[in-house]
Amino acid sequence: MNSSLRFRDELAAMLPQASFVKNRSIAVLLPCYNEEATVATVIEGFRRAVPGASVYVYDNNSTDRTAEVAAAAGAIVRHECLQGKGNVVRRMFADIEADIYVLADGDSTYDASAAGRLVESLVIKNLDMIVAVRVGEGQAYRPGHRAGNRLFNWIVARLFGESFTDILSGYRVVSRRFAKSFPALSSGFEIETELSIHALDLKLATLEIPLNYGARPGNSSSKLRTYRDGLRILFNIAMMYRALKPFRFFGVIALGLFSVSFVLGAPVVFTYIETGLVPRLPTAILAASIMQLGFMSLTCGVIIDAISAGRLEMKRMRYLDLAAPAAGRAQHGAEEAVGHGAR
Repeated sequence: MNSSLRFRDELAAMLPQASFVKNRSIAVLLPCYNEEATVATVIEGFRRAVPGASVYVYDNNSTDRTAEVAAAAGAIVRHECLQGKGNVVRRMFADIEADIYVLADGDSTYDASAAGRLVESLVIKNLDMIVAVRVGEGQAYRPGHRAGNRLFNWIVARLFGESFTDILSGYRVVSRRFAKSFPALSSGFEIETELSIHALDLKLATLEIPLNYGARPGNSSSKLRTYRDGLRILFNIAMMYRALKPFRFFGVIALGLFSVSFVLGAPVVFTYIETGLVPRLPTAILAASIMQLGFMSLTCGVIIDAISAGRLEMKRMRYLDLAAPAAGRAQHGAEEAVGHGAR
């Protein structure tokens, strides 16, 4: 019996995930709003998958017994008064100190049993974020939502370069240096889009892993409002493009203004060349004014682009201040080697 236990302990010590759990901290983050029916199952699943992790449930003004059920299931329960998933994620990343963060939902649609594999991949490959790509059928992943997700993926890829195949997935594993360098400006479901664009903006090491996406239980309802939240996500993408790619954003506006000015002003200019007269003075003034607005937009793009470059450097330096996921493992291995040498 003792020999089998010793063998199990030695085997666990050899596994990257087990070693990492033993030497580093993992936090499972579950933002919840009225998830009384499912939160206990989700907590139990993550506690089995990542035994050494601390499970945090942030109750976002639930009107049911979500907080009580989560506490009874063994989670650390906290509260966030500002409504919206983005507000909860911002508070989680700010308050909780850990080396690895597992971000999921409390609705039992994500495969909690895969969390250990995701954490292990993050550490072994020294990544900053792993995205669980949702693979589901029927009501689990409705065709309308799937089509909208593909549209947003395409838009983000066109605007920010090579993108993810599921930017709206809520199941992610991120490193400490990702979480602590992430500004988290969104307030609602657009937070997943911001997480993805943050990784693209800093050119961070990421990976996508397909996982089964399950249907909600019958006694649980989705909080996502398809059209309203879809428009908010689209607006958020546009605002992030303005902030992160200002020269392109204002350059496109300037190009549009130049085109309108040319269409309005060209006939006036041709008439003046032929007759020496300006018969449509208001049109000429309007065309000149629009042309000025175009140059102002272009100038704004140049100035804000320089500011954006400075902000990107600051974010990058903040990111580099923090240790990589694998650094702790390497340091621990060196300390163990020194300890064995001393003995």
